[in-house]
Amino acid sequence: MGRILTLAALVAATALCRAQTPAPPADDNKPLPDIHALVLDVERNETAAEKIRASYTYHVHDERQNMTSSGKVKDTSVTDSDSLTIQGVRVDRITARDGKPLTPAEAAKESERIDKEVAKAKERRAKLQEKGEVTDSRGDQILTASRILELGQFTNPRRVQLNGRPTIVVDYAGDPNAKTRNRFESVFRDLVGTVWIDEQDRTLAQVQGHFLNNFKVGGGLVADIRKDSGFSGTWSRVNGEVWLPVEFTGQGAIRVLLLAGFAGRIHLQMTDYRKFRASSTIVGSNGVVSSDGQPETPPPPPPAAPPPL
Repeated sequence: MGRILTLAALVAATALCRAQTPAPPADDNKPLPDIHALVLDVERNETAAEKIRASYTYHVHDERQNMTSSGKVKDTSVTDSDSLTIQGVRVDRITARDGKPLTPAEAAKESERIDKEVAKAKERRAKLQEKGEVTDSRGDQILTASRILELGQFTNPRRVQLNGRPTIVVDYAGDPNAKTRNRFESVFRDLVGTVWIDEQDRTLAQVQGHFLNNFKVGGGLVADIRKDSGFSGTWSRVNGEVWLPVEFTGQGAIRVLLLAGFAGRIHLQMTDYRKFRASSTIVGSNGVVSSDGQPETPPPPPPAAPPPL
C-alpha cells in the first residue's frame, strides 16, 4: 500500500491493453470488506507483483507545462521514453524530445545518464535498506500499509463498477496530529484523496489526491508542496497477470526527495506494454532488446536453401 500513495511511484499513468479476465458482477448486497484488511491485502499483492512488473517495458508520453506563480505558462515540453528495468532499477530512457528522435550524440548522453541513475538508485536503496527503510526499485523511500494507516484514516467504503469490474472505493485523510518518525512521513499527514481498489485482484486501480496546505520539509530538500496541488493516476490489468500504470495527471507544485515532481501541469500516458522473454524478445512487438535495455539488431535470416536439381 506504500506504493499506492507514495508520490515517487507516481511515476506512476487512457487505459490501453486492458487484457482483463472476466470478473464477477458487483453484488450490492454483499458485505463490504474490512478496510484495514483490504489495505494490507493490497500491499501484499503489490509486493508479490513487483517481479512481474519488472519484466515489462512500456512507452511513456510526457507532456508538461511549466507555469509561473501567477498561473501563466512559461514553456511546454514533450518527451517520449521507454520505461524498463535495468539491473533491478526502473528507469525511463528518453527516445525523443518535442517529437524529434534523439540524435546519436544525444542518445549516447542519455545512455550515460541512465548508467548514473541506475548506480545512484542502487546506492540509495542499499543505504535506506541498511536503516530498515522500505524502498522501491529506484531507491525511493516508501511507506508500509500499516504505517500509512497510522498516519491517516481510510473511510467511507463503497462498491462501484470501474471498467466493468467490481471495485471498492475508500477515502483517505491524513491526520495532522499523527506522530511521524521521519520528515518524509509528514507528507502523508496533509494528504487527502480517494483510492479505487479492484475487488477481485485486491490491487490498486485508480487514485486521486490533493494537499491542503503549503509546506516544506527539510528546507524543501525532502518535500516542497504548494497548497491545493493535486494528482490522479490510473492502472490497468495487462495480459491477465499484472496491473500497470496507464495515465497520470498532476497540477500545482510538488517535489519529493528531489527525485520526482512538477511545477505547473503534467500529463503522462503509458502505452505499448511489452514483456521480456529469456531470449530478450519483447512479446507483442517486433523489437528486440539486450539485457541492458538497448535496442539490438536481430540476426539476418539464414540463406535460402538452393532449389533441388
